[in-house]
Amino acid sequence: MPQPLVVGLGGSLAEHSNSLAALRIAVQGAAEEGATTELLDIREMSLPMYIPRCPDPPKAVLEFVDKVHAANGMIWSSPLYHGTISGSFKNALDWFQLLADREPAYLTDKVIGLVSAAGGTHGLQAVNTMEFVVRALRGWAVPLVVPISEAWQLFDHEGNTKDERVISQLQVLGCEVCRASRKFMEVRPMMDESAAKVQAQVEPISDDEAYVS
Repeated sequence: MPQPLVVGLGGSLAEHSNSLAALRIAVQGAAEEGATTELLDIREMSLPMYIPRCPDPPKAVLEFVDKVHAANGMIWSSPLYHGTISGSFKNALDWFQLLADREPAYLTDKVIGLVSAAGGTHGLQAVNTMEFVVRALRGWAVPLVVPISEAWQLFDHEGNTKDERVISQLQVLGCEVCRASRKFMEVRPMMDESAAKVQAQVEPISDDEAYVS
């Protein structure tokens, strides 16, 4: 049975991040399903602001996009800031432009699970924003999403929660990402031949097309 690599990406620049706490639980769910996992903490990575057509990306950025490219699946977790994802999380996604010339490009055939942590009750807005990005980068979002409402009441400063319902939802999401990633790995040889014909006619978007500066 294939053992997918599932990479978690998320958190915030806050000292105590509820979205990071939620991500840890989801990534553990993927591990329990049999995935090899790695967690990328937005705060610890300290990525610089994205610069279009950057001639010499920093080492931290190159290591980051290499890990994303190697992943079979990912779990994204962002706080909800003013109705959308955080600036630091969006900045990390912007660096995915460096995956334009990879084979396959961007997030092609990668399975993505989506989590958000909101102070109020509108966490789905951040999830919807992330799903737009997944589609734009040719990834596959699993149908199950976990928008966590009033996260400040659920997690303590150590990232622990006693809410069994939230724990279960996050663990199931991790399991789904692992399971779907495994399915993609199993059928990939069959997909490659037909996909190659289509990909030959589709050029990765350029920096000029992706960003108007």
